[in-house]
Amino acid sequence: MLIHFLPLLAPIPLLAAAAVGFSEPGIRPKRAPKLAEGAALLALCAALACLASLILAGPGTSPLLGVASAGFSVRLDAVSVTMLVLVTFIGWVVIRYAATYLDGEDRQGPFTGWLCATLVAVLLLVTAGNLLQLVLAWIATSLFLHRLLLFYPQRIAAQRAARKKFITARLGDAALAVAAILLAHAYNSADIATILEAARHGQGGSAAMVATGFLALAAMLKSAQFPTHGWLTEVMETPTPVSALLHAGVINAGGFLLIRFADVMLLSPGVLAVLVMVGGFTALFGSLVMLTQPAVKTSLAWSTVAQMGFMVFECGLALFPLALLHIVAHSLYKAHSFLASGGAVERVAAIRRPGPVAVPDAGAVGRAFLSALAIYVLVGLCFGLTHKSPQAIALGAILIFGVAYMLAQGLADAAPKALTRSTAVYAVATSVSYFALQTVTNLLMAGTLPPTPAPAPLEWALLVLAVVSFAAVAVVQAMFPLWAYHPAAAGLRVHLSNGFYVNAVFDRLVGGWSTSKLTASKQN
Repeated sequence: MLIHFLPLLAPIPLLAAAAVGFSEPGIRPKRAPKLAEGAALLALCAALACLASLILAGPGTSPLLGVASAGFSVRLDAVSVTMLVLVTFIGWVVIRYAATYLDGEDRQGPFTGWLCATLVAVLLLVTAGNLLQLVLAWIATSLFLHRLLLFYPQRIAAQRAARKKFITARLGDAALAVAAILLAHAYNSADIATILEAARHGQGGSAAMVATGFLALAAMLKSAQFPTHGWLTEVMETPTPVSALLHAGVINAGGFLLIRFADVMLLSPGVLAVLVMVGGFTALFGSLVMLTQPAVKTSLAWSTVAQMGFMVFECGLALFPLALLHIVAHSLYKAHSFLASGGAVERVAAIRRPGPVAVPDAGAVGRAFLSALAIYVLVGLCFGLTHKSPQAIALGAILIFGVAYMLAQGLADAAPKALTRSTAVYAVATSVSYFALQTVTNLLMAGTLPPTPAPAPLEWALLVLAVVSFAAVAVVQAMFPLWAYHPAAAGLRVHLSNGFYVNAVFDRLVGGWSTSKLTASKQN
């Protein structure tokens, strides 16, 4: 029975390290950084032990610590173990990095404490076996992150970002709480495993279908979907470790929520359609704005907006195993990108004579798309393309548009032969990796996550719209250098770089809310 509580060994040492960090508020704390690093390593070892336990003993839920089916319990399955290993690994790397990055910084100890506390909340979230624990851990994650966003409280931009995040997070918390109440009512239980099993058999009724809407709303607010993405694009106002920590189950917690309740989400195709539309638009919007950003970290933040949109898009297509794979892959490379961003700038600046830029013309773009399509079909047939769901085929086609964009650089007239060869190799490797990882992920998640259902007419329409939209954006991105100096393109670039001023509107709304609140407090 004690083995069911094995996942709790991950957050316990981090909780102790957080307490030590809060007790050392001065410059250069003596114990906090080293203890936090050791605690993170112990948490990672505990996560790997949970993986071994899952392989040997199979999935399960610990006994409940609570009353009336509400309280704390640990759910150990393929989804929770995947997130557990991911979060502890990234957390360990971030804490190691932060020890050097913040060396000599005032309040390094409390920063380390809030870093560890945030990881504790995320670990309790991804291993939650009960709705009460899920909601409380969800709220705690946002509250602890808020303290990290305000590590430099004197920065106006940091205050603005934290204020926007606080408002959207509280709305998301309320949505999740309502969803939890509805689910408990629909299934007469707060145990997540019981709810998922009943939902897999089509049970739940209207209360469960309404709950899916609130689950989707909570997920979209948590993962910075359009138009509530503004705070995420301003994370550079916080220390770099916070930007990397976001990818340890914080910003992608919305995707985890949808994946965890995949069986419930399938009860409401209309809600899934909304996720497709919102996630797809956010992905397209973020990817276009990202290309216009001059600062590395701002560009990375907009890239995360786009990636989170694509994650929600995948969940809307009911490709839940692929969405989980996306979370893992994106978290690893984006956390590394933020931590390595400073060194990357220095390395680029050290290049005195950059190589020639190969600008593809319309012919090169056309050849690139045809080549990418041929690679996709040939590689896909080797992996049983004809037996895959239409959603998976469409998602692969969208991925191939990215491959075509890469190939276009190598097929440009000015491209050296070495560039052409390397882009061709990368294109084939990307296609093989997509199908191979998709196959492996589906096998590992079989029995834990539901299979993708056949698309209805509405889903077919959305699939066609998504493929056409992503194809158009890929063509525009590939050929944009040809239009970069046209007056119309220059004006569009200005509007894109400002995100079409959606964030400015949010700033005005938040500013008005803050001013009204301040006036009311003075009157009282």
